[in-house]
Amino acid sequence: MPRRVKTPEQRQHLKMLILDAARQLFVERGIEAVSMREIAKRTAYSPTTIYLHFVDKNDLLQTLCDHDFRILSKDLQSIHTDASQDAVEQLQALCRAYSRYALTYPNHYRFMFMTPKPVTSKDKSKVHHGNVEQDAYALLRFMVKQAFEQQVFRPELHNIELIAQTLWAGIHGVCALQISMADDDWVDWQPIEQRVTLMQDTMIQGLTRPHPAH
Repeated sequence: MPRRVKTPEQRQHLKMLILDAARQLFVERGIEAVSMREIAKRTAYSPTTIYLHFVDKNDLLQTLCDHDFRILSKDLQSIHTDASQDAVEQLQALCRAYSRYALTYPNHYRFMFMTPKPVTSKDKSKVHHGNVEQDAYALLRFMVKQAFEQQVFRPELHNIELIAQTLWAGIHGVCALQISMADDDWVDWQPIEQRVTLMQDTMIQGLTRPHPAH
């Protein structure tokens, strides 16, 4: 029988162990198909122990979402949002940082963006949507808006949300293919770094006005 968890450090370690096990199971089998008992079994602890940390599966799911999206947001905070800096270079840096996160933490990324989730109340989330320090999409939208105000984009493009979602979709597509199909040998996959860079450059060149520096 696993030893009883006593110290705050041990409790935090166990909580992370539970989240890691839940993430893996959710990715493998789908969220709806996984029970708290199965998560407990994967951690080698009893279901009672799991319920000491989470009220129910929805609580665990929400905690896991908040945890993983915070990690992504923290990784993206290295991108400066200074309006005096080159807006295109900022967008390029954001695309690189986003793809780096996806490819460094493929299991996190599968759970966050490639695993269907039940509808949950945003009121329960600890991540503040719209806050550029906690919400990765808000950061992307902020940078796109900043570039728009600098008249970086083609004159016929006025929808900031559409521009942001197009950039997101392009980089997500490259990363998702790498994560889900990189081992498929029927495709002559080119180096992932080259695929990410080409997608990023193609999208930005297609969205922006001609500029000698870019």
